[in-house]
Amino acid sequence: MRADLEIIQEWIQPHTRLLDLGCGDGELLRHLTEHRQVTGYGIENDHDNITACIRKGVNVIEKDIDEGLASIEDNSFDTVVMTQALQVMHRPDQTIDEMLRIGKECIVTFPNFGHWRARGYLAFRGLMPVSKFLPYTWYDTPNIHFCTFKDFERLCVERNIDILNRTVVDNAHQHSWWTNLWPNMLGEIAIYRITR
Repeated sequence: MRADLEIIQEWIQPHTRLLDLGCGDGELLRHLTEHRQVTGYGIENDHDNITACIRKGVNVIEKDIDEGLASIEDNSFDTVVMTQALQVMHRPDQTIDEMLRIGKECIVTFPNFGHWRARGYLAFRGLMPVSKFLPYTWYDTPNIHFCTFKDFERLCVERNIDILNRTVVDNAHQHSWWTNLWPNMLGEIAIYRITR
């Protein structure tokens, strides 16, 4: 399992209901079903990932998150998770609001576009950053809303969202004292657990 998913699974209580938005191939949900006895669903719109979920026995709903989640009742899940997808949402603020309407707690991960490598790439090359972690050029990237840790935390303050946990990791999904010391400059990936 991916290292960021290992961190996330520690925040999810056994025997709870989980909704995984943009669940990919269902790796996290399958792991949590087997090891933490959670029940729940994944939402995904990629056909290959949906097929992979079905092969793994993961309950999956084909849906585009950007089209809204109004069909899901308020507080119908204990936890709503969205990993590495916030930056591709057309309205990430509305997606966060919907997640908090549906779930008691939410876990969100996203790349930090304020990381020193991204800043340096832009400053010294004058080009939008391209790296192993962000392998797209400006014209073919799925990332439409670039955000930093500070941007996300400002959104939380504006929307009266409580941050329960924050973990800052590098591109290998490892955390260290220096990424915690200067998260917006040295952290590459944000992992937040939030509630209202």
